[in-house]
Amino acid sequence: MAMSTSSTSPTPDLDPTDAAAIPTITGVAHIDLTVSDLDRSELWYAELFGLQRVLDGRNDEHHFASRYLIHPDTLLVVGLVVHDADGDRSPGEPVRFDEHHIGLDHLSLNVASPEELQAWARRLDALGIDHSPISSGEMWDVLVFRDPDNIQLELFHLKPAAAALLTG
Repeated sequence: MAMSTSSTSPTPDLDPTDAAAIPTITGVAHIDLTVSDLDRSELWYAELFGLQRVLDGRNDEHHFASRYLIHPDTLLVVGLVVHDADGDRSPGEPVRFDEHHIGLDHLSLNVASPEELQAWARRLDALGIDHSPISSGEMWDVLVFRDPDNIQLELFHLKPAAAALLTG
């Protein structure tokens, strides 16, 4: 499958089938989510996941404000971004996320066990956050909910059979 997004020619001496030639990825550096209200989203993500603010700033060149939160145990960094304007939308005009447009479909976070997934369902209930029932399949269990901007989030438990399939 060709994956080129560039108009340049491939490097002639590079064999794309050579796994040793693929540079290493060590993990996810951060996740940026476009939101409509930094304060509201920070409160929501901090209260639900225990994230803590590490950076708050503005990029005038690219016309956005951002706030970065970190999960202290896993070091997962979630960036919240508010753009000054988006196409025909005025700054501050509300818009809801729609996964049917090109871009992010949903964000799925791993949990360690079915019991952890049940604990998350109880936490969502305690915080008054609507969510799906836990859906259990042969390969995984999943709990689905949405943030204040309608971004779909999942808490996902990968069962051993699926993990074995993925890791070979």
